[in-house]
Amino acid sequence: MVRFSYFPALIFLLFLPLIFLFFPASPALSAEVLHITVAGVINPVSAEFIGKAVKEAEETNAAALLIELDTPGGLDTSMRSIVKDIGASRVPVIVFVSPRGARAASAGVFITMSAHVAAMAPGTNIGAAHPVSVGGKMDNVTSEKATNDAAAYIKTIAKQSGRNAKWAEDSVRNSVSVTESEALKLNVVDIVADDVPSLLDEIDGRKVTTAAGNMTLKTANARMTKREMGFRSKVLDLISNPNVAYILMLLGFYGLFFELTNPGVVAPGVIGAICLILAFYSFQTLPVNYAGMLLILVGIILFILEVKVTSYGMLTVGGVFCLVLGSMMLFDSPLPFFKVSLSLILPTAIITALFFMLTFRLAYKAYKTKPVTGQEGLVGLEGTAKTNITAHDGMIMVHGELWSAYSDERIAKDESVIITEVKGLKVKVRKTPIG
Repeated sequence: MVRFSYFPALIFLLFLPLIFLFFPASPALSAEVLHITVAGVINPVSAEFIGKAVKEAEETNAAALLIELDTPGGLDTSMRSIVKDIGASRVPVIVFVSPRGARAASAGVFITMSAHVAAMAPGTNIGAAHPVSVGGKMDNVTSEKATNDAAAYIKTIAKQSGRNAKWAEDSVRNSVSVTESEALKLNVVDIVADDVPSLLDEIDGRKVTTAAGNMTLKTANARMTKREMGFRSKVLDLISNPNVAYILMLLGFYGLFFELTNPGVVAPGVIGAICLILAFYSFQTLPVNYAGMLLILVGIILFILEVKVTSYGMLTVGGVFCLVLGSMMLFDSPLPFFKVSLSLILPTAIITALFFMLTFRLAYKAYKTKPVTGQEGLVGLEGTAKTNITAHDGMIMVHGELWSAYSDERIAKDESVIITEVKGLKVKVRKTPIG
């Protein structure tokens, strides 16, 4: 029988505090907060960017996802996609309207109020979420339906996040907007913070409810992991800008036109085709008015006709008018960030008019210029008859070369002649007029 002794165990328990004293446990790693910035119009690209960030935060088990937001609004479909991703996130999502001077307008109101923690920096504002059709003015019935739908949606979001549902509804129905201090007082946002570090310190220990259940934020001294848009997303976001899409469309027209007037150059045609494809991609997310695009095409045609038709500048004036009017109509939306800037349209119209007139004039001039090489270059040249020339045969000397010749009139040897036609290796001539 083995007898168990309690003495070694007693010694171990007595010295256990000394072990922790001399060999302290290594400090735990600080929590990680994934940080992204969304500045600009809410569109499919920004929705995809936020969706990927939410997924990465969940996969890396981050303490939170921080979205630094500055937006004038955007597409309803993209906004709803973002709100769904935030609502389904198992990681707390913090929306911080920042930096100073930033705003969360229109779609930005929905996104901010859907966050688990909503914060604003000093000097920012939030509001004006009344729905506006990007495809033009809505009739009264359609406008009322859209307003009621948006109001119900934002009230649901506000109630789920424990924020002021009455103000949220007013933001939609009456386009109200408030400053950061007013928003804090009205329970529209949770915190006003000067910067990201102070925000993370202030929300540390706050309890939130995510798709994974109740959680306590651990953001004090958190490691910040910054994520930027990838190159692909940056390019797609850039060309979704109406001004950029407009420039791409015109560059596409320039390139194809130059290729058609100068076959074989290749590069302008390839560049033009690429620019047009990128422009058409942008048009998928923009409220394109095809009447405006048709006016632009008519304007370009008028520039081309100006070279061949004597209009004393009227075709050019009409082309500029069509181009300017078509450019203003190209994107049919009351929202300024879905329109082409007038400061871009006017110089572009003038440059386009000059480009097409100069390019086509040079091409037309080259087409009309008499050839100076080859058989075609012989027509109009003067020579000397080396033999008598009849309707069937004869010889002439031109540019030091002997050519077989014939003529409808009889020409004597040593008379001056002019070549009027070239048929194979034989030329038709006539006498040089006297005087």
